[in-house]
Amino acid sequence: MPGYMIFEIEITDSAAWEEYRRIAGPIMAKSGGKFLANSAHAIPLEGAWAPQMISIVEFPSRQAASSFYNSEAYQQTIALRQRASRGRGILVDGLLPEGTTT
Repeated sequence: MPGYMIFEIEITDSAAWEEYRRIAGPIMAKSGGKFLANSAHAIPLEGAWAPQMISIVEFPSRQAASSFYNSEAYQQTIALRQRASRGRGILVDGLLPEGTTT
């Protein structure tokens, strides 16, 4: 079952963000992560949620996503990401429980 990391991001330092992406991208790919969405064009549908950017990354499993996030290599990039942006992130399972339709 795939695992998905979903982040709401507000970039505060474009140069630092590009450096973070250059370093973190290969670490993510090596862990099996691939971007499904990385959009600065989110359209609010309900409520007051209007994120500057949404990022959705699929991993082969929830464990693979967790291993990536907690890896020493990625942990070393977190300070750079936090200098470059503000955000919130979650990790979710990819499949609904059997018998669930929504």
